[in-house]
Amino acid sequence: MTYLPEPPFQHGSPSRIGVLLVNLGTPQAPTPSALRRYLKEFLWDPRVVELPRPLWWLILNGFILNTRPKESARRYAQVWTPDGSPLRVYTERQAKLLQGYLGERVKPAPRVEFAMRYGNPSVASALARLKELGCDRVLVLPLYPQYSASTTASAFDAVFKALQRMHNTPALRLVKHFHDHPRYIAALEKRVREHWEKHGQGELLLMSFHGVPRYTLERGDPYHCECQKTARLLAEALALNADQYRVAFQSRFGRAQWLKPYTAEVLTELGRRGTRRVDVICPGFVSDCLETLEEIAIEGKGLFLGAGGKEFHYVPALNDRPDWIHALAALVLEHLQGWLDGEPGAEALQRSRERALALGAKS
Repeated sequence: MTYLPEPPFQHGSPSRIGVLLVNLGTPQAPTPSALRRYLKEFLWDPRVVELPRPLWWLILNGFILNTRPKESARRYAQVWTPDGSPLRVYTERQAKLLQGYLGERVKPAPRVEFAMRYGNPSVASALARLKELGCDRVLVLPLYPQYSASTTASAFDAVFKALQRMHNTPALRLVKHFHDHPRYIAALEKRVREHWEKHGQGELLLMSFHGVPRYTLERGDPYHCECQKTARLLAEALALNADQYRVAFQSRFGRAQWLKPYTAEVLTELGRRGTRRVDVICPGFVSDCLETLEEIAIEGKGLFLGAGGKEFHYVPALNDRPDWIHALAALVLEHLQGWLDGEPGAEALQRSRERALALGAKS
């Protein structure tokens, strides 16, 4: 094991708190070569695909990486912005806005950085940046409301792997999930209500969550249950009865059975049975991305209208809305309790430094 060099240590230096937001990741560009690099890292994660490594290596390198990047690049190109990938753009905005919000309420303010589980900025580089800024305590907050081993746990894996190369590791706190946090549910409710105030309300609200293989539920992953609870709480906040909303799962990959019902099949069914208008929200995504803007707002719309539906509305993700940033700040502050109390003042730090120098410390 090769350890990374540590920032210079000085006795009496102020202790700082860091907050690391982690999102899934994105390619650097909507090109086949960039998608191949991104998919190679993403799909090789054993948390994402739990097949035996030799078998999966052959499938991944012999077939998927030779066929999928071109198609994925085409899809990304449809949603790419002048500033880059929507996921990267919104995640960076969330980090900056959260930094500003915390700076107005906490002194000294925690330092906020963001990272991508796959791609850049990497989790390791973001943690190194926090160390350079003097953060010896770090709160890790994956931006996945519902816990899944393939997302949240994978983010934690990347954090632990980065810490293995440090001599002086920071203290850690981890946010496992926030699928039922009142401020998160309230932000979703407000997002939907504002959409309805502007565009009217559809006959049915479809809540589409990212899918995972069915076997994850059978192995004890709570993701399915947490998605259902989020949907129930949002429906209650919107005063919807059981006939006014449905839950479905999107982004199926491979031949294995995934959580059902599948979003694509539900949208086709709704169109065929004469549903005039459907509204779709993706509560598991706090930032718009390929899965919301292309898979739902473009492809899903085409499925519904092609099957006979008349009007399709995608309700955008929380993105950089003030109510979501306030909810994010509330979540952070709740998990920083104890760390924010009793911060040593300048005089105490100076006394500590003087004592260390008197005992022979060099700095």
